[in-house]
Amino acid sequence: MSKSVVTPLQNMPAATGIKAPSLLALAISSALFSHAGLAADDSAIAADRSVERIEVTGSRTQGYLVNQNSSATKLDLSLKDTPQAISILSAEQLQDFGLTNINLALDQATGVNVERIETDRTYYNARGFDITNFQVDGLGLPFTGGGIEGDLDTALFERIEVIRGANGLMSGVGNPSATVNMVRKRPGNDFAANVKASYGSWANTRLEGDVQGALTDGLNARAVLVKEDKDSYLDRYNHDKTVGYVVASAALGDNTQLTFGHSAQDSQGNGGMWGALTLHYGDGSRINYDRSASTSANWSYWQVKDNRSFVELAHQINADWKLVTSYQLMNVDQAGDLFYVYVSAPNGIDPKTGLGSTGYGSFYGKDENTQFGDLYLQGKFSLGGRQHELVTGLNIADREYTDVSLYDYSTGLGFPAMPALTSWDGNTALPSFKDGQSGSAIDADQKALYNVVRWDLADSLKLITGVRWIDAEVAGTAYGVDQTMADDGVVPYIGAVYELTPQISMYASHTAIFQPQKERDENRQLLPAVDGKALELGLKASLFDDKALLSFAAFDIDQQDLAVFDKTVSDPVQGLYQVYRTADGIQSKGFELELAGSLTEQLQLSGSLTSIDIDGDDLVKGYTPERVAKFAAVYQLPQLPGARVGLNYRWQSAISRKQGTVAAVYANAGQDIVTTQDAYGLLGIMASYDINGQWQVQVNANNLTDETYLNSLYWAQAYYGAPANYSLSVSYQF
Repeated sequence: MSKSVVTPLQNMPAATGIKAPSLLALAISSALFSHAGLAADDSAIAADRSVERIEVTGSRTQGYLVNQNSSATKLDLSLKDTPQAISILSAEQLQDFGLTNINLALDQATGVNVERIETDRTYYNARGFDITNFQVDGLGLPFTGGGIEGDLDTALFERIEVIRGANGLMSGVGNPSATVNMVRKRPGNDFAANVKASYGSWANTRLEGDVQGALTDGLNARAVLVKEDKDSYLDRYNHDKTVGYVVASAALGDNTQLTFGHSAQDSQGNGGMWGALTLHYGDGSRINYDRSASTSANWSYWQVKDNRSFVELAHQINADWKLVTSYQLMNVDQAGDLFYVYVSAPNGIDPKTGLGSTGYGSFYGKDENTQFGDLYLQGKFSLGGRQHELVTGLNIADREYTDVSLYDYSTGLGFPAMPALTSWDGNTALPSFKDGQSGSAIDADQKALYNVVRWDLADSLKLITGVRWIDAEVAGTAYGVDQTMADDGVVPYIGAVYELTPQISMYASHTAIFQPQKERDENRQLLPAVDGKALELGLKASLFDDKALLSFAAFDIDQQDLAVFDKTVSDPVQGLYQVYRTADGIQSKGFELELAGSLTEQLQLSGSLTSIDIDGDDLVKGYTPERVAKFAAVYQLPQLPGARVGLNYRWQSAISRKQGTVAAVYANAGQDIVTTQDAYGLLGIMASYDINGQWQVQVNANNLTDETYLNSLYWAQAYYGAPANYSLSVSYQF
């Protein structure tokens, strides 16, 4: 069986190398570029996936609204003054609804679809494109796989920022989907400590502690610890997770701040799925599974160990200028005994016997080491009688990883014939994984110089222009496929904000799409980078004395030169390589409407509506819901101080996926096999009571109406979402 069929567990990250102009030259070019009206030919824009830094710092003002001090451009902008669609999940919203991992959190984020394709690996998309940019404290390296392995806990983070749209305004390159930035908790000067214990359905047990305060004058520290162990509604599945985080902040004089820390997470899924359920018999009829059905073996597991260290030094030069440098080191180790089930019978699964599939065991291991560095200068300058803002800097990244897959071709245990999948109990012998070794060895390097200026053209009109020079190189192979790639170029971007009233502003931004590709044509030449353009128009309004923000964004995205498999060209090297050609990609347009904040002193709310229309790729159009509505609200009862009740709701329109055609042996031969998931909504509720300012009790319920639904149709296989479930938590504040 080919690796492409079974989807081997591998990320193919991009990387970079360097040929850099001077920082001063880049700053000058940005200014000249801005005055020249940004007359650039999109076809001349070149860049690769860069290490990106997106900084959106600030503090929650009230409820679910975060008041911004620095925008995604590193400029001192509020959300209303930023020409990009941005949503922020505050710590309070994460706590209210028990959003303890990144999947649960992004389920509530405007415009984001969480594609749960396996128990321990998840993909994400927005605006019709995969989200490949995940960052911590604004630093991250885009990865081509798009998935997150394991269970990324949210206890480490103060908030989660989702910056939607093309990355041109923010970082220069990448899919025009979204960037997810997870902002770590930082220590405060005042002592505070919280311990929280919870227990829920399927023996979901979680203990969480968070303590912070001053160690000495000028030195603050914070520590977070999480232990979680839970069973599942899925047969044979259990997940165990341990998380630790320590951070300290030291004042080195009046104008210099040093922050450093380390986090470690060890998560292991036992009895998890590699792949998921085959959904149809050979005649196209739906297989009727229990919601607990799983393809896992009773010995399968997938462990992910994630260790990250970081240091940041910020120096305030004077009242107008500051210099910030940061460094992050990340190591991720993975190991797992995995079991995949695929259809092996030429006519599909027999609708009478349920036979026709085969198991596929494999060991998978991966060792990944990544370093990120960023240095930037931010300040204000006067020109033409007005004060403008400038950010200029550089960032670098280096990623090396190796992975390995092993199989069992010799003992007869590596590919067992499967019984009817509806009665599968996971009972199969553990193979001896000593055969067929294959894998990857990748070295990726990136460097980028960037410059952005916010021009104060008038009291009501601001223009943001920027330029980013990027150089990237990738060397190595992955499962026999050459990943070598090198590219460099300059990416301009522009955004404008016009203030209609002190409370209402409108904006526009235009970004080129540029994403280099590793695929090659029949002459073994790299295909040109994915090209295109993304236009966004929006309106933002501060409501209820600036305690809530209403946002509307309309987008139009056109992607071109996407690599597709070329079936018309014979492989020139006797089957060693696949041949690709360029084609039109996805055209996506739609709108997003969002309201977040406090509508009254008692009511906190976050609600959104997303509408999208996709052309150019029927597969993506099918599995992407055209309409998605999300709503979360918490109300403090005035009659009972300390009592709060709330609900969240996520609704999506119907999705589908064409799975092929019925084989000739059946009476309905040639009929299309299509999997459909009707529109559905998931309702959750919460209630909490603050007993005496220290003790608090909270109950949560999820999928209260007990909807039955498939998690995703992103892949041909799928599994069912969780039925109704409940949890009780008790916390103590020191």
